[in-house]
Amino acid sequence: MPNKILFCATVDYHFKAFHLPMMEWFKQQGWEVHVAAKGELDLPFVDKKFNLPIERSPIHLQNIKAYQELKQIIKQQKYSIIHCHTPMGGVLARLAAQSARKTGTKVIYTAHGFHFCKGASLLNWSVYYPIEKMLSSLTDCLITINEEDYELAVSRGFKAKEIAHVHGVGVNAIRFKPVQKIEKWRLRQEYEYRTDDILLFYAAEFNKNKNHELLLHALALIKDQVPSTKLLLAGKGPLLESTQLLASRLGLDHMVHFLGFRNDIDRLLPMSDIAVASSLREGLPVNIMEAMSCGLPIVATQNRGHSELIVEGENGFVLAPSDTDLFAIRMKQLIESAELRQQMGMSSMQRMKMYNSLQVEQELGGIYKSYMLEEQNEAESQYRRAYI
Repeated sequence: MPNKILFCATVDYHFKAFHLPMMEWFKQQGWEVHVAAKGELDLPFVDKKFNLPIERSPIHLQNIKAYQELKQIIKQQKYSIIHCHTPMGGVLARLAAQSARKTGTKVIYTAHGFHFCKGASLLNWSVYYPIEKMLSSLTDCLITINEEDYELAVSRGFKAKEIAHVHGVGVNAIRFKPVQKIEKWRLRQEYEYRTDDILLFYAAEFNKNKNHELLLHALALIKDQVPSTKLLLAGKGPLLESTQLLASRLGLDHMVHFLGFRNDIDRLLPMSDIAVASSLREGLPVNIMEAMSCGLPIVATQNRGHSELIVEGENGFVLAPSDTDLFAIRMKQLIESAELRQQMGMSSMQRMKMYNSLQVEQELGGIYKSYMLEEQNEAESQYRRAYI
């Protein structure tokens, strides 16, 4: 019988977006891969998939049913490793796996950005912090994807047996890469942009945290000085319509292009000149890593994720979310200087070497192998006790 690993998250799309390479890695090691999450996606490298009624809201009654189903699945399947992701996936899996841990199952949890952090609200600290600290005692390995979360977990005495730091979820440097100028022009022609346009790009859901209003107000301050600039906003969300109305009210209809949900980010980024990001809270943002991998300079708000990726004045600028004026100044500085864009873009690519998929796979593989070896040693010990 092959060893089994269970990946658990709130929704199955999370695995399609971020974790297929590690699922493939487990298959290459001869392991059986199971997934438990809400959704009916057909995922590659998965031997068995459980569609659970998990809801994002921690007070939703469906989560009780999801917990009960997950507990039964874990009892029946006898996993060697359970790796959980997302807040609710992490809560339910660790609670459901308590009995399994007593018989040797190892539980790994990746925190993709604690909701409590420097600058977070008192409400976030009072709700999320005690939950995560309590659940850390039910965790064999707590993985953080940024240094701030790692230091917080260590300094606050989280009780996980091991606390590790990996460099995000990895970005495919083959898919996300710069292109030659002739290819950049060809892409622009395909998407109906001029070769002399300056394209700013931001891919994010339209919600309060992503803070699109900052970008629009900053662009409005300089719109008459940078007439050939276009701000491309990819994504959808509850605040899309109000953001469109704001762009119109600020006289930016001709400069701001709402692209909707896109699956061609790997083509839109290389034809762009600058990446911008205005979010209030980030763990380690994939949108910024993809932009850096494509050789773009960044103008972004200050939060733990942005500050880990962007070195002020080297591969971009990191600004207070409240400083609209300075955000506008930094955008204009990059818009007007091709030399500065090239210099900072090169620095972005250099920094991305530690965040690419191969690097992250090696880091995660090292963590997994330590538990695989432990499992193997335990099996050998049981064999010796039984037969020798």
